[in-house]
Amino acid sequence: MLVDQDAPAYSRSLQQHFFFLLHNRCKTIRHLSEIHARIITNGFINKSFILVKLLSLYAVFNNLPHARQVFDQVRNPSTMLWNQIIRGYSVNDNSRRSIELFNQMGRSPALPDGHTYTFVINGCAKGGLWGEGEQVHGQVLKSGICSNVYVRTSLVDFYVKSGGEGGLMKARDVFDEMSERNVVSWNTLLLGCFRCGDVDGARRVFDEIPGRNVVSWTTMIAGCAQNGRCKEALALFREMQHEDIEIDQVTLVAVLSACAELGDLNLGKWIHSYIFELLAYRKYPVLVSLNNALIHMYASCGEIDSAFAIFRGMEHKTVVSWTSMITGFAKHGYGVRALCVFQWMETTNNVRPDEITYLGVLSACSHCGYVNEGRRYFNHMVEARGIEPRIEHFGCMVDLLSRAGLLDEAHELVKCMPMKPNDAVWGALLGGCRIYKRVELAADVADWLTEELDPGRGAGYFVLLSNVYAAAKKWRDVVAVRQKMLDVKMRKPPGRSWIQIDGRIFEFLAGDRSHEISGRIHVVLGAIMTEATLQDDVAYFMDA
Repeated sequence: MLVDQDAPAYSRSLQQHFFFLLHNRCKTIRHLSEIHARIITNGFINKSFILVKLLSLYAVFNNLPHARQVFDQVRNPSTMLWNQIIRGYSVNDNSRRSIELFNQMGRSPALPDGHTYTFVINGCAKGGLWGEGEQVHGQVLKSGICSNVYVRTSLVDFYVKSGGEGGLMKARDVFDEMSERNVVSWNTLLLGCFRCGDVDGARRVFDEIPGRNVVSWTTMIAGCAQNGRCKEALALFREMQHEDIEIDQVTLVAVLSACAELGDLNLGKWIHSYIFELLAYRKYPVLVSLNNALIHMYASCGEIDSAFAIFRGMEHKTVVSWTSMITGFAKHGYGVRALCVFQWMETTNNVRPDEITYLGVLSACSHCGYVNEGRRYFNHMVEARGIEPRIEHFGCMVDLLSRAGLLDEAHELVKCMPMKPNDAVWGALLGGCRIYKRVELAADVADWLTEELDPGRGAGYFVLLSNVYAAAKKWRDVVAVRQKMLDVKMRKPPGRSWIQIDGRIFEFLAGDRSHEISGRIHVVLGAIMTEATLQDDVAYFMDA
């Protein structure tokens, strides 16, 4: 511990006492203010090591005006004091002020060190100050601190967050120039690859990392899951277990996300038992995000009652918890239960529904045909909550009205939307046209589909349009739509399904015979079809 060796013993004891109080007694800003006052009255306001801790705690409590007042009273701040005030502004969403202080420091006797540059660069990354960050990079090169691994890692992170392939290339250049790298440097570059959607590049980086830690594995698993490569994510998780890497709760959140996408209920249940056996044994609190991931996994795998049991057992629920449960009920057709959960949510004072919550509510209304309730919740979202409707909210309303046969109202809503309708909105209206045989309106939708929709995405909607014409026996129009699909070389993507047997997931495409036992599968399907046909024939003759 730093103390003034020239001070009397009792003075050094007081310094140590105040330092102890700052370390252990400051639980609130009121406590900090009281200790600050005692430091002033005892004449220790100029003790650098006490001021550094004082500034650090004011930053923790996000009370930067008091921190700045303390700092401004110091005649010649040391580099450590400059670092604390710069860091305080950078971590509390005032990056531009941290840059101003950094420039002011450059005109003072104090010299920036590695911590200074790290705090400033992190602030630039957090505040999106890309030009200023590149200027700081230039000063790093001039200062001779460019070999500092922490400064270099901050620069990699800065360029990664600047976005795009250009940012990733600059990050890679900084990384390649590093004479010393740690696992944080590697993990930062790994995350940068995923930010740019370069999953294959991320895999190459991952394979090169020496001494991969749990963050490396979790980043790789989460990145694969978020980029549609869930099978690879689960394979990585099994490899992680094989290498005896200690699994943390953040890893399990990522794995549960992949389980939800693939419908891997067995692994999801294993993780559930692992959580409540191992974590309960160690008396670790379960993260709310992990409970939310369990709710999502069970709901996605059809175990909606298990999802609700997790939800009800949560002591602390976030807006994500409520939204996941509402959306889960809505997807399974339990509209009444979804709306009951939403009404329950509205009675709590600590959680407010957001735009995603209202998407789940409107979806529930749509699936259950609750037209009046849907209108009411849509208006309540705008007028009472002040939430600006997104295109997805309009899509839910169009779907609700179209399913209920209110096609004219749905069409008017589409025309009054403040943004350009997308294919999902028009597709919802077209679905209503098919149900209620509104050929004229379907033709209007077809004009938009023909002019605006990307041929690679519109095959399903054109098939739906041809079905509308076929239901109305307009065979020429059916032929015209099919010819249009041929002219633009539009093909409907094949249907996809999967099934899990003995812990292994089998994926199938419509018309695909590449499976290793495809022949046996089709023999069984043929037998099922034959038996179904015979049963229909027997029922026909019995009725006759």
